[in-house]
Amino acid sequence: MATLILLHGSWHGAWCWYKVTPGLQAAGHKFFFPDLPGHGKEWRAFRGLVTLGAMVKTVTELLDSADEPAVIVVHSRSGIVASRAAELRPNKVRKLIYLASFMLRDGERAADYFFNDADSLLRGNVTIDRFRMTDMIRKSVYKDGLYADCSADDLALSYALLGPEPSLPALTRLKLSERNYGSIPRYFIELTQDRAVSLTLQRKLVARSPCAQVFSLEASHSAYFSMPNELTSTILQIIHLPPAAG
Repeated sequence: MATLILLHGSWHGAWCWYKVTPGLQAAGHKFFFPDLPGHGKEWRAFRGLVTLGAMVKTVTELLDSADEPAVIVVHSRSGIVASRAAELRPNKVRKLIYLASFMLRDGERAADYFFNDADSLLRGNVTIDRFRMTDMIRKSVYKDGLYADCSADDLALSYALLGPEPSLPALTRLKLSERNYGSIPRYFIELTQDRAVSLTLQRKLVARSPCAQVFSLEASHSAYFSMPNELTSTILQIIHLPPAAG
């Protein structure tokens, strides 16, 4: 049995994993899937601007409460949260699994990659609230940008639940070290039909931060909706792989 922490990406909340958690539970694994600050059910509870540190604290507190080192599965922009949490708690993280996620290097910012992803449909379709320091995808690109191969029901769910994303974390430069973050095995699941974090960008991230192994799913950005069984099987496969260098 393994302990997993599932981290949602931009504009989403813990709800996005609802098709994945049953398979993990059936396999006998323990898991947490928190709403990061400023997201999901608890979005009103956080007062003031949401920082990268606040998001990371949510994860490190879960790591500290776990009985064993956890496997972190992270989607999209929240890769920066997982990486920083691993840097702060290297002995509490067993593996890092990046799902079409921002697997960055020390000193880098998610914003620099986000705005330069020429193959992404989100480029030019995200509005920024500079007073509240949040950003939000335009509804006109919800389907093509995030849910191209998803059901009408999942698209309707997303229309009801998506919310603004705190922008400060993406503008923050990561502080990572080889001694801590670099000691943890990293795995990447690329989504070949992704129009949000393009395949071009995904492969650039992997090339710049080589990891233990890369897996591939023929899915759009929201594989947890469109291919939940395949995604769950891939996560389970990675969990059972022998230790490898990150």
